[in-house]
Amino acid sequence: GSGSKLGREYPVRAFRLGGPVELAWLLDYIPDSNGEQQRLEGLMRKSRLSLAEAKEKYPDWYERRIVKKERRGRWTVKRDLYDWWLHRIADEIRVGHRFYGIMTLAIYAKKCGIDEDELRRDAFALLRPYDDMSVEDINRFTKDDVVCALEMFNEDYVTFPRDDIAKLSGLTMPVNKRNFQRQADHLEIARAIRDIKAKQQGKKDWREGNGRPKGSGTAQVRVYEWRQQYPEGRKADCHRETGLDPKTVRKWWDCPPPAVCFENGHITVQVSPSQELSDWLLDALHNGGQE
Repeated sequence: GSGSKLGREYPVRAFRLGGPVELAWLLDYIPDSNGEQQRLEGLMRKSRLSLAEAKEKYPDWYERRIVKKERRGRWTVKRDLYDWWLHRIADEIRVGHRFYGIMTLAIYAKKCGIDEDELRRDAFALLRPYDDMSVEDINRFTKDDVVCALEMFNEDYVTFPRDDIAKLSGLTMPVNKRNFQRQADHLEIARAIRDIKAKQQGKKDWREGNGRPKGSGTAQVRVYEWRQQYPEGRKADCHRETGLDPKTVRKWWDCPPPAVCFENGHITVQVSPSQELSDWLLDALHNGGQE
């Protein structure tokens, strides 16, 4: 009875085939080369404890979780994680993973203590660019998709595994390895290696040859000028007409060029035209002519 991707007029139909099966039978279909079978068997053993057995075996847990109704203890992560993930799912997500991108954003919002109103604003801001990615009417991205994905804004999902998030979102989740060292010690070693490599390459400073390539800032100007010409235009239209990469368009969409820039020995200052500015320039030119 639920509506399908085609709309409410195309409800989902389900068919019952066969009867219930034992979990042990399903385990035979999972390869055990990576330890998945053992991990699942361990979870099954834990889940078979009755409340009476759990009360006797884990009295402290029973008191906190069953009697006092306390949630599982955890710590709140800095919001940097949320901002980093929001940036990634805005720039790197692909069709087939859009729903899961917002779903995992909701998980990280709860994990980082982000207010639900802020999460909803950020999620619905992705609706239009996500829908622009659709190549067929059958896979349009709708408000219902966003609403359903936001249901993961729940304390029960804050421990959702990182590897599962990577699979669902289609984005890599590299592990930060410090080899069990303190951050300060790890960075000291990393900087020493960086300086040695720079010396081997004949550089006086590791910054030589780094930085933004020459001319790379022109994309920001092109996006800005296109938006000035077409204030009601969409990112997809800008991509088609300028030939810029969609990620580049999204990056500079709400970022006008700086008012002052320095390039090739010249300083350029952007000013907004006005009658007052025009009169001032005419007076300056007139006075300069008299001198």
